[in-house]
Amino acid sequence: MGGPATDMRQKLLEIRGLEVEFQTRRGIARAVNCIDLTLYAGERFGLVGESGSGKTTMILALLRMIREPGRISGGQVLLDGVDLLKLSDEEMRKTRLAGLAMVPQGAMNSLNPVMRVGDQIRLSMSEHGQRRPAEAGRIEELLQMVGLRPQVAELYPHELSGGMKQRACIAIAISLRPRLILADEPTSALDVVVQRHIMQTLRSLGESMDATVLLVGHDMGLMAQFTQRMGIMYGGKLVEVGTVEEIFSSPKHPYTQLLIASIPSFKSRGEFKGIPGVALSLLNPPTGCLFHPRCPQALDECASVDPSLKELDGHHTACLLYGREGTHAATPA
Repeated sequence: MGGPATDMRQKLLEIRGLEVEFQTRRGIARAVNCIDLTLYAGERFGLVGESGSGKTTMILALLRMIREPGRISGGQVLLDGVDLLKLSDEEMRKTRLAGLAMVPQGAMNSLNPVMRVGDQIRLSMSEHGQRRPAEAGRIEELLQMVGLRPQVAELYPHELSGGMKQRACIAIAISLRPRLILADEPTSALDVVVQRHIMQTLRSLGESMDATVLLVGHDMGLMAQFTQRMGIMYGGKLVEVGTVEEIFSSPKHPYTQLLIASIPSFKSRGEFKGIPGVALSLLNPPTGCLFHPRCPQALDECASVDPSLKELDGHHTACLLYGREGTHAATPA
């Protein structure tokens, strides 16, 4: 999905009806609920939502890394026209890093503490399709691409700062030049200066490699600076998709409006604004629109009708406040 400007671009990733569920003693929890989304070649897309909204689960599903008691229960994930969900385990293993790769949230937990950085890059390449071990020149090239000195190849993870560890993870992710980079809150544990440098690195790498970057996070300000389009998730569903300009200047879904209203302002003093209520239970979700128990603009039918994403003024929104003549959602003050 996308506006007229994006519809002419090459489709890289097409997600159709993706569902992920977890079997628990209390029943089934659907963490990703019938997601439809299209990403285009070379674009930067941001996925935003509260904790537990299904963002990380969705990108793990793209990598086929959902483990028991979870399972991908339905849908298609087409990368360059190939359905990743139909590949064999061996085919999918080779596709990781070469076709799509992930920059993890916790770099220290992702790097092997007893292996040198260069050895970890070399091992990742050889285990994911590189038939011969990477030459030293390639390791140095990757480190320089992410802003690290070649000497870092001889260091262990504990000898690196937080930003350097994250750059090492990025070097591994881009080692086989994937067309899709999945970045799961890559700057959450870093200070603001290092955050900026890491995001600049991701941006320049995406442009130089003509790769699509799917950024997952909570920081709306970071999304505004880095991404071109955004998707807003709530309860495992996409409730709004549009360009960054559309989302911030004219948010349609009440949840999106409340997210933006909660951003602190440096221009005026005031109390922090939060979203009323508590996040829904995936084991016992409400009927109708999942957000209606917390929505200050809910209609009577919101409790019984589950809206689907529909195009509205150039982007897509799942809300019953639209689609009828003379009705619209008011932006919170």
